[in-house]
Amino acid sequence: MRLTTLMHKHRKGITFIAFLIFLENIAWILEPTFFGNLIDAFILRANPEKPSDRYAMYIPLIIWVGTYLINSASGTLRRRLEPRVFQKMYVEIVTNIAEIGKKLGLDSSKTAGRANLSQEYITFVQYRIPEIAEQGISIIGAIIALTFFDYRISLVCLTISIPLIVLGNLYTKNVIKIHSELHDNYESVYDIFSSKEPTQVRGIYNSMAKLHEKIAGWGALNFGVMRIVLLLIFLFVLFIAIDLDNFSTGNIYSIASYLWSFVTSVEYLPELLESRTSLKDLSKRMKTDED
Repeated sequence: MRLTTLMHKHRKGITFIAFLIFLENIAWILEPTFFGNLIDAFILRANPEKPSDRYAMYIPLIIWVGTYLINSASGTLRRRLEPRVFQKMYVEIVTNIAEIGKKLGLDSSKTAGRANLSQEYITFVQYRIPEIAEQGISIIGAIIALTFFDYRISLVCLTISIPLIVLGNLYTKNVIKIHSELHDNYESVYDIFSSKEPTQVRGIYNSMAKLHEKIAGWGALNFGVMRIVLLLIFLFVLFIAIDLDNFSTGNIYSIASYLWSFVTSVEYLPELLESRTSLKDLSKRMKTDED
């Protein structure tokens, strides 16, 4: 069963969860601005030369607390509803795999291996798609928010993103081949165990360990290059924010928070790319069987 078909069948539950993800992350991306305003309001309140501003902090406080509660409530409800929707999807996938395996007369080992691998579908939909949405909102939201402080900061982030996209494509191209080999091994693991030969079990798991090491090697390279690129972003933004602009304490906090959101979201991309490439190969196998 294709992922798009399955998601369409459960579109109501998935749509509501997507709405909660959007609400949770929009509130999250607005928080640094509101909290920065709150910091400035507290500093102003502490200024004895301006007694008329002593109560000005309550409006930014209410706004920030409201945003925080929206973020927390939508995140809590989403995590409560997700298993109800996605575990039903998993049952359908496994049943579909069993039906296709029986129809085509596939090895029980191969069918069982694919049933276990199909958990990646649920992991991807339940965890990875929300994470992709979260990181996407964080990256785009941070760039938009930074534009309001100084357009040069957002331009730096956008410019630095270009080599990261190129690196991500290179990573995907190489890792998808390794995942294909890894899935081949997973599909034959039950046959290996049925032989009751410890040397064969050791051999196949050694083979899978080496493939995992190759994936980790590409991930490490991607991460290392990315960290160097992100260091350049930090240096440029610090120079712009501190030396060129006369920002308040609250503004500097907001800029640092948005910059950190951008950096942490970009750092998480290799893991999301690996999950996507693994699912791509698995989906191709299942589609071939269905055809």
